[in-house]
Amino acid sequence: MIKIRGLTKDYGLNWALRGVDLHLKPGEFVTLVGPNGAGKSTLLRIVATLLAPTSGEVSVGGWPFPQHAARVRRHIGLVSHQSLLYNDLTAAENLTFFAKLYQLQDIEDRVERALKKVGLYARQRDTVGGFSRGMVQRLTIARATLHEPDVLLLDEPYTGLDQEASQLLDSLLQQESENGRTILMITHDLVHGLEQCQRIAILKQGRLVANIKSADTTPSEFLDLYTQHTRSNHKKRNPKRQRTKPGEAA
Repeated sequence: MIKIRGLTKDYGLNWALRGVDLHLKPGEFVTLVGPNGAGKSTLLRIVATLLAPTSGEVSVGGWPFPQHAARVRRHIGLVSHQSLLYNDLTAAENLTFFAKLYQLQDIEDRVERALKKVGLYARQRDTVGGFSRGMVQRLTIARATLHEPDVLLLDEPYTGLDQEASQLLDSLLQQESENGRTILMITHDLVHGLEQCQRIAILKQGRLVANIKSADTTPSEFLDLYTQHTRSNHKKRNPKRQRTKPGEAA
């Protein structure tokens, strides 16, 4: 469903991604973890067609982009750090607005089903500005899946949630996974991310350094593996070193 090969992204002299290869099968739930600055959000933004890669190949559902970016967007639902919801609109009004943007049919029925799915039907007439962080996140999931995309992309969806809200989000994501949706999620919670997914990958300094099935490891084993792969070598870097491409000798 998602195929990434030789993906690179640079910002001037800094390489955010250095030849990433990653393949998600249809219906697979993959968690992506790594230190701050590893390139996780950059990778997710590229898959969401919000950012152009420097080089490499990316396709969703067999459609490569940027050539078919518009078509790919119809197959993607994105939950990022911004909810994209309007605080002065009600929950139902927000979903109705996005349903019209997607040019969906049977909007009232779709909005009703979406609100019931995330447990917010009783609050449909309340403005989003009065919602808790957990309620906003649930409504964001409803917004992202309103057009029934094949792929759901999530960037730190558990940030700021209390235990109850996290458990509700767990249930929602498992439901989406069981319904056959392909999910790529970024999280800093290593154990939680491992428990949620079928496969977990570690990104460090723009490179994929591990990619394993969650069933093949335990939380303690994975924490050890993560530490081994992400431990800083504390070597000093020469700030005047010339820029090199991934794979080239410095």
